[in-house]
Amino acid sequence: MLFVDVLAGGVRGGTAIMFGALGETVSERAGVVNLGTEGCMLIGALGGYATAAETGSPWLGLLAGAVVGGLLALVHALLVIWRRADQFATGLTLMFLGLGLTSLYGATYVGKAAPGFAPVNVPLLADIPVIGEVLFRHDPVTYLSFVAAPALWWWLRNTKGGLLLRTAGERADVLHVHGYRPGLIRGRAVVAGGALAGIGGAQLSTAYAHAWFEGMTAGRGFIAVALVIFAAWRPIWVMAGSYLFGAALALAPALQARGYALNQFALDALPFVITLVILAVLGKRTLRAAPEELRRVFESAPSK
Repeated sequence: MLFVDVLAGGVRGGTAIMFGALGETVSERAGVVNLGTEGCMLIGALGGYATAAETGSPWLGLLAGAVVGGLLALVHALLVIWRRADQFATGLTLMFLGLGLTSLYGATYVGKAAPGFAPVNVPLLADIPVIGEVLFRHDPVTYLSFVAAPALWWWLRNTKGGLLLRTAGERADVLHVHGYRPGLIRGRAVVAGGALAGIGGAQLSTAYAHAWFEGMTAGRGFIAVALVIFAAWRPIWVMAGSYLFGAALALAPALQARGYALNQFALDALPFVITLVILAVLGKRTLRAAPEELRRVFESAPSK
């Protein structure tokens, strides 16, 4: 059934985007934009796959993806928070750095087998018509993502750490008054965001594609950044939007499997067309919901 296959594919394919978008949500709620999310996902994909291949453990691969994604994001944090570099230029540079590093060190792992995450059917729930196939026949990392978005939402709203992070993005001067260091809080948020993006990349290589190839994220990091904006920095909306884009990515293979003769390039472009259309419709209205420090970053960007 085409509808069910697209929905199930949306959950599988949207998981990597969700982790990247949740990571960017953490960073942006602290007042820092990281356009290098694509690079963090890409280096996380290679780090995860390479570690799984060398150790035989996909879980260690997932951990390695988080570590290398966080390290790449640390470079962004050091440059934009403590060296006052332009956030947009630094993020794009970071993306190209991730692309270059993975092209250089990833050649060894192209075509090399590595253990990955196999789908696990949830007893009883997997047998529910439609819902079971869509939600309960996935890899463990996808199940982890079901918890990640609500957990982040709860953490931001109900913990001291979440309050400090939101304050860093809204009123950094308040933190100064109470003896906290906004730069340190933002730096931690950026690194944590990169680690989440790295997990998304590792899920892509070890659970979704079960392979490594150059540039395999294929723009998912940029979709994640855009998704955070029109999800209004709300983790639950990020979750829903991730599945929407995942479904758009899953549409092409689902149609091909049924013999539909459609333009492959047009189908591949569909997620990005959706991104542009939504951003065009929303315009600047969504930015009103942005954290105050983040609005300053957007407003300082060159415009006509």
